[in-house]
Amino acid sequence: MAPKSDSAEGTISAAHLSFHTIVLNFVNEVSNNTVTNLQNKPVNTQNVADALQKFNLKKAAIQKALDNLADGGRISFKEYGKQKIYLARQDQFQIPNNEELNQMKEQNADMQKQLEDQKKAISEVEAEIKSLQSNLTLEQIFEREVNLRLEVADVDACVQEMEEKLTKLRGGVTLVKPEERKAVEGMLSEMIGHWRKRKRMFKDLWDTLTENSPKDPKEFKEELGIEYDEDVGVSLQSYNDLIQNGKKRPRGQ
Repeated sequence: MAPKSDSAEGTISAAHLSFHTIVLNFVNEVSNNTVTNLQNKPVNTQNVADALQKFNLKKAAIQKALDNLADGGRISFKEYGKQKIYLARQDQFQIPNNEELNQMKEQNADMQKQLEDQKKAISEVEAEIKSLQSNLTLEQIFEREVNLRLEVADVDACVQEMEEKLTKLRGGVTLVKPEERKAVEGMLSEMIGHWRKRKRMFKDLWDTLTENSPKDPKEFKEELGIEYDEDVGVSLQSYNDLIQNGKKRPRGQ
């Protein structure tokens, strides 16, 4: 027999009413599932706790609620040793007979067919709307034509400008102003200076690290993931030569 509780069916406090209702609704739902035809399915405290995790209900509180509901006559229970199982009271449900159940299945099938028909009709309407949206009005066609003509004009102007530059290049005319060239060369020379300085600093540090190291310098380099300029296909000398060649280049070219 379930343990006695201070709260009977009509005296459950208002603070716990929604909590007890959640537990009661779950027991009634699983105990009278007419869809799967599983009437009077029993549950234990763990079943309820697992199913109602989303409500953050503790197992001890669920156990107390089940006992309160059983004491109040809202649900039934049975004891198997220390294990208790709970069931909904079947006299509160209107259980359909086979004929009513078959009728419900037919109604469900009809509703499913109506749903499919509605989905098909909606798809057809959406396809028609999409088709109408893709068709331009006469005003939109004219507007689009004007925009395309403007875009073509911009492209033509760009092509003409590029052709003029190409003609100048073919004629040996320098398109870069001397002051701009000097500024770029100065910046490049400064960066190469930093490059040379840092390369020298690394070499001095690397020689110090590997001088008395038992490891092979090449293997140690690969282990640390270090790459030299040559490993990635660049050369400090080639950039330095680039500046020297630029200084020797005759003016006007």
